[in-house]
Amino acid sequence: MLHLQSESAKRWLAQVDQSLDEILIDHAHCERKAASTAMNLMNAYTDNRPLCVEMTRIVEEELEHFHMVLDVLDARGIPFRRLASGPYGRKLNQLVRPSEPLRAVDRLLVASLIEARSCERFRLLADHVRQRDSELADFYAGLFESEARHHTTYVQIAEHFQPRDCVRQRLDELSAQEAEIIAGGCDLPRMHS
Repeated sequence: MLHLQSESAKRWLAQVDQSLDEILIDHAHCERKAASTAMNLMNAYTDNRPLCVEMTRIVEEELEHFHMVLDVLDARGIPFRRLASGPYGRKLNQLVRPSEPLRAVDRLLVASLIEARSCERFRLLADHVRQRDSELADFYAGLFESEARHHTTYVQIAEHFQPRDCVRQRLDELSAQEAEIIAGGCDLPRMHS
């Protein structure tokens, strides 16, 4: 369903245990960036009405999630602040081909893979903290469905730009590269480190 070719390493759960506050802050930034990505796609492909309709929905949901994470931070007394970004998103976006319509396909598929990895991480996080923090576990379990839906939406919209078999082949290629990027990890405790 999520088109991921790897599972997250236990190393990430160690980062969760050591730096949960920072991962929660990063999660808020991820939701803000996800809304921005959808808005940028809408701006780039304004003449594609189905894309604009779906991106509007995603922007609204991502901003809602952003505020929900801010509420979690507030409830825990964790101040929201700037964080240095990890390399995950930048490395994925470097894989985007420069010419249209391939650029549109890649931008949408990169967004889909980021959503898929978020979805996988939310499930892992929920399971990992369930025994000691059921409230946080429930929060992350509740986000799983919308992230999975966003992943699927991005893949379906990519099929407006190229035939389905071309999109699925490219998704497989990008997913393999995403697996290498996530396996490389990052020392910064981030949602996608």
